[in-house]
Amino acid sequence: MLGAAGAIVRGGGLDGERVTVRGEAMRPTYGPGERLTVVRVGEEEMGRGDVVLVSVPGRYGNAPVLQRVIGLGGDHVESPDGVRVLVNGRSIDEPYVMRDPLGPAGSPYDVTVPAGRLFLLGDNRPQANDSRYFLDEQSGSVAASDVRGRVRAEGAAPLVPWAVVASGALLAMVGTGCGIRVYVTGRRSPAR
Repeated sequence: MLGAAGAIVRGGGLDGERVTVRGEAMRPTYGPGERLTVVRVGEEEMGRGDVVLVSVPGRYGNAPVLQRVIGLGGDHVESPDGVRVLVNGRSIDEPYVMRDPLGPAGSPYDVTVPAGRLFLLGDNRPQANDSRYFLDEQSGSVAASDVRGRVRAEGAAPLVPWAVVASGALLAMVGTGCGIRVYVTGRRSPAR
């Protein structure tokens, strides 16, 4: 029972899947080899700034990729200089973006995200093959239904797997105690 519970926890809990980062597109936030838990969420639960695992048919060799949600359906997303990003006319603070002062700036863009879709960018913009490179396909956006899940902060483990582990440990201790008691009392009782 403990082994099964441990596997559930290591596997991401009852509500998530474990993934390993393969590329450089989300540096410095997540680097290659890092293990993350991705939790399934509905479209209404996704917000700007969330890091999501997305599988887009026809893109990325149909492999899932990690990207950050910048724009939601109806948002006006633009970058007048290829570096700063504005959402609905307001410049967004992006402390997670890997900045290279000597690297080239990206190309400017100006899009409105269609309803039910998301505009996604990588944190390592020079290495990210994100919405900016698909602007002729529905403003570079992806369908919210293509999102497999949102990356969960590692400190935010769900309570259910830990409750399973705790109850399993308690049952194992009780069972072991009962077994020892029966064994000890059974050896002391006189033969009939």
